[in-house]
Amino acid sequence: MPKLSIVEQKQMAAAAAVEFVENKMIVGLGTGSTSEFAIRLLAEKVKAGLKIVGVPSSITTEKLARRLKIPLVSDFGVITKIDVTIDGADEVDPQLNLIKGGGGALTREKIVASRSERVIIIVDEKKLVQRLGKFSVPVEVVPFGWRSTMEILRSFGARTKLREKTRGGAFQTDNGNYIIDCAFGKIKKPPQLAEQLKNLVGVVEVGLFIDRADLVLVGRSRGRVDEKWAA
Repeated sequence: MPKLSIVEQKQMAAAAAVEFVENKMIVGLGTGSTSEFAIRLLAEKVKAGLKIVGVPSSITTEKLARRLKIPLVSDFGVITKIDVTIDGADEVDPQLNLIKGGGGALTREKIVASRSERVIIIVDEKKLVQRLGKFSVPVEVVPFGWRSTMEILRSFGARTKLREKTRGGAFQTDNGNYIIDCAFGKIKKPPQLAEQLKNLVGVVEVGLFIDRADLVLVGRSRGRVDEKWAA
């Protein structure tokens, strides 16, 4: 059997994830290319009669869900509990710690995840790492004083870069903030680093997701989906 492509691996993981969605659930909708596969599959199920309400983690996801006619919450402020969230990740380590935020939605993604009874992460097999850090850690910062914030981040041992838009100029999150991508190399202690970064004045949120994933579904090149449950 020929090996499956990265796209096919993502599609398999997404298909496995949506099987956990049941009627009348409130569903957190992640952001990014892998999450989009799950959202499109959910839309097909909604068209076939599945009754759910979605909570989008970004404006991009909200627009996609509305276009696909997935019902969405009118006011996230009145939601006290999300039944399940399906989202992607940039890296996953053996303890199911994650790096997220490649799409720039880390703060809203973390808010949605924190309100969820179950968080399902879907990835292709190349996203699995023994130690986080090959992918830069996105750090969302307020624009005011961002250069000084970046200097402090450098003092933590990171190579830093302000994220820019494709056509130039600073990338802005849905919250109107900037993202500084921080390359730390292999991260020995992700929980401690996450806490250190989050405590820095000027930092809004950090793309290290610690103890957030309940289940990671990994699409494999050999055509299977592995389940990795949190301990």
